[in-house]
Amino acid sequence: MQGLAGKVAIVTGASRGIGLGIAQRLVDEGAQVCLTARKPEALEEAVAQLGGADHAIAVAGKADDAEHRADAVRRTVETFGSLDLLVNNAGIEKQVPLLDMSLEDWSAVLQTNLTGAFLCLREAGRVMAAAGGGTVVNMSSVHEFIPWPGFAHYCASKGGLKLLMETAARELAPKKIRVLNVAPGAIVTPINQFVLDDPEAAHAVVEEIPLGRMGKPEEIAAAVAWAASDEAAYLTGTTIVVDGGMSLYPKFV
Repeated sequence: MQGLAGKVAIVTGASRGIGLGIAQRLVDEGAQVCLTARKPEALEEAVAQLGGADHAIAVAGKADDAEHRADAVRRTVETFGSLDLLVNNAGIEKQVPLLDMSLEDWSAVLQTNLTGAFLCLREAGRVMAAAGGGTVVNMSSVHEFIPWPGFAHYCASKGGLKLLMETAARELAPKKIRVLNVAPGAIVTPINQFVLDDPEAAHAVVEEIPLGRMGKPEEIAAAVAWAASDEAAYLTGTTIVVDGGMSLYPKFV
């Protein structure tokens, strides 16, 4: 399958989990990819896994660092000649009761999940606008519309990402830039290790999913690859929910 042959992408938070799964799927479909994350060693391992410099490059840095985001975009274009797709995947979460949440707790999540996405969207969008178009896919969550006690900062970041996406889609459509969110439910990734390590918690999560299991990174990657393809050319300003039916569960209604 080479549905993205000749395309160039940036995937943030790409050293593991959903981000690495997305990068792998994009390369498998013929794209060349710039991977970003905080840890250089993990990124270099990911590049090797993807087949080396012909397929991928790594640019390490913090998600909320404006200079890093601009550098990642610049190096992508210098190396591969263009930029067609941005996948804003970098994100963090940390369980903290609202009344115990420090400003540092709040800021860390908002800066990574929302400000980081804005910075990369802005820098990539400038290149795409000059080139005549492109696609931005933000990795949101079912918690852009489902409250999650203990994760007020995370939910706020994803709710903000929803309206950032919708506003950007309206504003950038005349420039032929499509902007979308993909919203995973419970996925087997390192960010959810605290659930996976607790059999009781894992069972409780699975009970909330009509399909009876947590999702896999490859299933999120498939949705992103389709959203980035020409088959989705009429899709913008919306969220694709990939959650095994979690958001249909009566608990959330």
